[in-house]
Amino acid sequence: MATIDDKSGGETVQYVRFQSPHRNSRGNFTGIFGLVNNLARAGRLSDDQESFRRSNNKWYDAAYPDPSTIDATVYDDEINPGAEAWFKPSATHLLARVPGYLEILAAHDVDCVTLRSTDPGRVIYEDDVQVVVVPNALNVHGSRASESDHTEMTP
Repeated sequence: MATIDDKSGGETVQYVRFQSPHRNSRGNFTGIFGLVNNLARAGRLSDDQESFRRSNNKWYDAAYPDPSTIDATVYDDEINPGAEAWFKPSATHLLARVPGYLEILAAHDVDCVTLRSTDPGRVIYEDDVQVVVVPNALNVHGSRASESDHTEMTP
C-alpha cells in the first residue's frame, strides 16, 4: 500500500476530487469544472449561472497553475492514461468555491460525486494545491479500487 505524505510533517493526506460517476466518450470521468463548462458549451446555463461560471473560472485560472501549461504531456492519454487532478486538503481557498459549481450541476440534474483518497494514483504533477495522477485501477463497478480500498465516494 502506498500513501502520499504531506511534505510538511509526514502526515497522511486525503485528497479530494469532484467528478461525474459516468465515463465520458474518451473513457474518463469528467471533473466538476468540465461538467459545468460542458453545460455552458451546450447553451444550458442561465445568465446568472454563466456569470458565476465565467467569473469563478477566471478566478481559478489566476489562483493556481494549470498543470498542462507547465507540462504539455500531463493530460496526454497515451503517456498518462486517464490523468486527473485532485485537490490537496490545504487548498481550502479553492475548495470554498466548489459549492457554487455543485449547485449548477444539481440544477441541471447532472450527477457529480465527491471522491476522497489517500492514494488516488501515480503522481505525475504536484504543486501547492493539487496533484495530477494516473488513477489507480478501477473495479468492475467503475469506482476506484486500490490495495487497501482507501478511496471513498459520496454523492
